[in-house]
Amino acid sequence: MRKVRVDLGEKSYDIVIGYGIEQEIKDFVTSAGYSSKALLITDTHVGPLYGKKVQELLSEAGLTVTMVQIPAGESSKNLTVANEVFTRAIELGLDRKSPIFALGGGVVGDLAGFVAATYMRGVPFVQLPTSLLAQVDSSVGGKVAVNHELGKNLIGAFYQPQAVFMELNCMKTLPLREIYTGLGEIIKYGIIYDADFFAFLEENKEQVLSLEPEALVHMIARSCEIKAAVVSEDEKEAGLRRILNFGHTIGHAIEKETEYVRYNHGEAVATGMIGAAHISRQLGLIDDKAFERVKKLVAAYKLPLQAGGVTVDGMYGDIFHDKKTVGGKVTWVLMEKIGQVICRNDVPADVVKQAMAAVSA
Repeated sequence: MRKVRVDLGEKSYDIVIGYGIEQEIKDFVTSAGYSSKALLITDTHVGPLYGKKVQELLSEAGLTVTMVQIPAGESSKNLTVANEVFTRAIELGLDRKSPIFALGGGVVGDLAGFVAATYMRGVPFVQLPTSLLAQVDSSVGGKVAVNHELGKNLIGAFYQPQAVFMELNCMKTLPLREIYTGLGEIIKYGIIYDADFFAFLEENKEQVLSLEPEALVHMIARSCEIKAAVVSEDEKEAGLRRILNFGHTIGHAIEKETEYVRYNHGEAVATGMIGAAHISRQLGLIDDKAFERVKKLVAAYKLPLQAGGVTVDGMYGDIFHDKKTVGGKVTWVLMEKIGQVICRNDVPADVVKQAMAAVSA
C-alpha cells in the first residue's frame, strides 16, 4: 500500500493506493464525523460489480447508504442527470454533513463531485475510482464538472475530495481498452514533469501492460505524486497547473468532433499529445528524436496516433470553446524536452492546422 498526500492546507487529503484497502476506508469513515445518511453514486457498469460490496462496507462503518446508478458513459455527464441526483439527495434528506461517494471512472467522479460541490453549497466528497484513468487523473486535484453541448467540462468547480481510495483489485475487471486509455494520461506525466518516469515506461512496457503489481503501484503512485505536487502549488490553474493540459486541447476537440463515443478520453488525449508534439517540433522547441520517442511510446501502449471522423476545420473551431482559451487566444502546453513543457499563446494558426492534419486519419 502507498499513500500520497495532496498538500492544500486545510483542504489537504490522502490518496490511498493498494490491494485490499477495505479497512483503511472503514477507519476513515468512522473517524470523519459524517451524518448517518450517505449517497453512493456509481454507474451501470461498475454498480453491478462493486456497488453492493461498497454499500455494505460503508454500512459497517456506520452509514445508511443509498446507491444511485447513472447510465455508463460520457453522455451521462450533464445537468439533466445531475438534477436527477440532486432530487434524490433532497428526497432522502441529505444534510450538509452527508457524504457523497463516487464509485466508478472519471464520468462518475466528475458528476458526483459536481453534485457534492453544489448541493447545499458543498457536502463531503470521497473518491473511490475504479478505472486506471480515473485513478491517475480525474480523481485527484478537485476538478469537478459536467459537459455542455458546446464543450466538455464547461460547467464545474474546483472542489477537493476529503480522501481518495484506489483499490487496485478493480483492475482485474477492467477491459483492456480501459487499461490503455489510462496509460495515455500516465505517459503525459513523464512528458510534462519527469524524464526518469518516461524512461521507466519505455523500459518496462511488458510489466506495465500485464499489470504486474509492483509496476502498477509504482506508476499509479508516481502519477499521483506528480499531479499532487502540481495541484498543491496551483490548486485553481492560475499557472503551473496548466501543464496538466498537455494534449488536452486537441484531445477535447477530437472527443467533441466524434460526439464523445468513438474515442474515450485517454485515447483522444494520446492523439492530442502527438499533435502537441508536432507543434513543438514545428516551432523548434524539440528535435526529431524527442518527437519520435513520444510517438513510439504512445504506439507501444496501444494508443492511437491519429483520429478518424474528424476534420481540421472542425477541430480548429472547437479549440476556441475550450476553457484554456482566453481573449480568443489558445494556451498551448508544448514540449521543450522530455520531462519539461512550456505554455504558449502565440502559436500561428497554420502551425496548429498542420498538426491537426497530421493527427487526422
